[in-house]
Amino acid sequence: MTNTIGVIGLGNMGRNMAATLVKKSFTVIGFDLSETACKQAAEQGVIAATHLSTLTEQCNIIILSLPKAEHVEAVCLGDNGLIHVVSPRTTIIDTTTSVPETSRMVAAEFSKQNIAFLDAPVSGGPAGAATGTMSMVIGGEMEAYKQVLPVLEAMSSVRVHVGDVGAGNIAKIANNMLAAAHLITTAEALTLAEKAGVDPEKVLEAINAGSGRSGASQAMFPTWVMTKAYDSGFTMGLMRKDVGLAKTLAQSLNLALPMAMQTAALWEDSAQKLADSDDFCCIAQCTNPLLFGKEDEV
Repeated sequence: MTNTIGVIGLGNMGRNMAATLVKKSFTVIGFDLSETACKQAAEQGVIAATHLSTLTEQCNIIILSLPKAEHVEAVCLGDNGLIHVVSPRTTIIDTTTSVPETSRMVAAEFSKQNIAFLDAPVSGGPAGAATGTMSMVIGGEMEAYKQVLPVLEAMSSVRVHVGDVGAGNIAKIANNMLAAAHLITTAEALTLAEKAGVDPEKVLEAINAGSGRSGASQAMFPTWVMTKAYDSGFTMGLMRKDVGLAKTLAQSLNLALPMAMQTAALWEDSAQKLADSDDFCCIAQCTNPLLFGKEDEV
């Protein structure tokens, strides 16, 4: 392992992960199709590459931070993809919330060229990426995982190796389905309290001291909902995508999961009120726009 790391995808997550690695004394070469993203990354100490080959020639560890599974497949296996320019004994760490089938297919193709692939989706948002406090769930060969562990440790505070390639994405899909449900149920609980005449902020404090607490009640509501800031850096569109992945996975397994299906339906229906570009915590506004909406929106 060298101290030169490649990062492909310099959006809110990828750029902040790259900047964190720079702070931890790694040399980071970044690539993105957006000139604006490359410029912002350069301002944070990342060396911007104009071609993938420039990055792959200097890096034997490459991190992907892309929107969807189809982007992972294109970047890895497309006509101008990594598979044509990456050297053997390189390790690809895919932090995208993707699908297990794509991760397994990409890993199988890379393995033919002695290239390791880990699916390692992350939680914690842009703030966690910027501070190195993300959590990561990782699928792939244990040997490859151990080899890049110093890089993963620099990027995150918690890491769980959950199994073979694809297992990381299954764990992340399950996690995000819970997060999506908790945002709605917490909003409903606080609406119940408000309508019953009790201060919802005090009830939120009580929930966080009791058994009903969750990541939504402990972090999302205090930081982005009750403050009406709605600037977490994670969008409605991305969460709708993740909830859709959970729904599709459940259906492919012929599972009857009524709470998951209802959660998916509520997130789908929210598109009538909230744009994909809105912050994902805005889902609370669908429950109680007066309590959770911004003043200029209600």
